[in-house]
Amino acid sequence: MDNSKRTAVLLVNVGTPDEPKVPAVRRYLFEFLNDRRVIDLPLIPQKLLVNLIIVPFRAPKSTKLYQMLWTPEGSPLLVNALKNRDKLQEALGDDFQVFAAMRYQNPHLRKVLHKVRDQRFGRLIVIPVFPQYASSTTGTIAQFVSKEIARWTVVPELRFVSQFYDNPTFIKAFTERIKEYRLESYDHIVFSYHGLPNRQVDKVHPEIASTECTCEQALPEHGKYCYKATCYETTRLLAKSLNLKPEDYSVSFQSRLTKNWLKPFSDQLVIQKAKEGVKRILFVAPAFVADCLETTVEIGVEYQELFEEHGGEKIQLVESLNDHPRWIETLKKLILEG
Repeated sequence: MDNSKRTAVLLVNVGTPDEPKVPAVRRYLFEFLNDRRVIDLPLIPQKLLVNLIIVPFRAPKSTKLYQMLWTPEGSPLLVNALKNRDKLQEALGDDFQVFAAMRYQNPHLRKVLHKVRDQRFGRLIVIPVFPQYASSTTGTIAQFVSKEIARWTVVPELRFVSQFYDNPTFIKAFTERIKEYRLESYDHIVFSYHGLPNRQVDKVHPEIASTECTCEQALPEHGKYCYKATCYETTRLLAKSLNLKPEDYSVSFQSRLTKNWLKPFSDQLVIQKAKEGVKRILFVAPAFVADCLETTVEIGVEYQELFEEHGGEKIQLVESLNDHPRWIETLKKLILEG
């Protein structure tokens, strides 16, 4: 088959260790945290912080968490990435070739791009599978792909899907996931997103600090590529599709490293709700299209323990999209209709 008439589709996620053992986790953290877009401190402080403090001390702890996450098939993030690749390939047909890659570790983005280069496709569509744009996720993938392709002798036609937080099929997919649970049996719903340092969010609109923005109420013109603003917009769209009232739900941000990250913090919200007498919370994580450490362990295990400690009873995590048919349909439409 003449690949010059075919399109390569590249689905890219953040990455996962090769196995739940300290050396593999250390390799993953080393590559991940040394990315200048992930920890955007001056070079020397970043290197000292990451390589002398964070990686050595965090790797053993993170390994225990990965051991809780791991399944007989392996890392859920990778397992679902490969399922997405195969199901999307079936949905698209022979005019397309679908590849799955990870920005960090394996299957490494560089190696997968080399496969695309060697097969000489006429067109390449890159989809970082992050609904809301952030420099430390979608941005680093765009930078890596651009640098790599710049070295190629023949550069194919390139399209990059930068975000899809408001895509109707994506919203419908998460709505269906949420509706698998009886909403009336929960006292409150929390839409939890991965946190970011305030300084990274502020770089998108330096004239308006994220702590002073009104994006909690509506998406501002300057907020279309602001992670915080698009998280709140995703929530509003989901709430509308579920007929939720404002008092029915909250938005929060998890996985923070310091107090200078996006607020409110999910763990603190869990404590607050427990102290208010809330007994059952339904947690939704619309920044993640596949279940991972942050959903299965952080929300499903750690927040459950925290909730119980302060008087709550049950935190129910809504399963992510994983390989749901509606997610495959979302990817197909992003490719064909973009």
